[in-house]
Amino acid sequence: MVTPDDVSVVWETIEEYIQGAIDHSRGEATLEDYYEHLSTGDMQLWLAVDKENILACMVTQIAPYPSKRVLRIIAVGGVEMERWIQFLPDVEHWALNMGCTSLEVWGRKGWLKILRDWECSYHILTKDLTTRMH
Repeated sequence: MVTPDDVSVVWETIEEYIQGAIDHSRGEATLEDYYEHLSTGDMQLWLAVDKENILACMVTQIAPYPSKRVLRIIAVGGVEMERWIQFLPDVEHWALNMGCTSLEVWGRKGWLKILRDWECSYHILTKDLTTRMH
């Protein structure tokens, strides 16, 4: 995990990965939003590194539901997933240490093929209202 103070050090290297996740989103956050929240510690930045190369990054945020804490994976981007996907147990361990009782992913259905020990608990339905705005 990258400390908030070190986000600026890796930002240029990982912003294309985060932009890729943004491109598949519904406009919930911009690159600037991610940078700000990662730099203040409101979100966490995780890197998968092979020697000197960053293979992937992931952005998480603790969701303080009224009855439990959940580590929410908000964005993932990178290359060569088969080389870095096994780092998720480290994320699980950190989440447990932070008092989280589960993980959740906001992502496309394709993640169910990759995260085989996960279950689809909900579907997120959205409706764009911008065409009704004046």
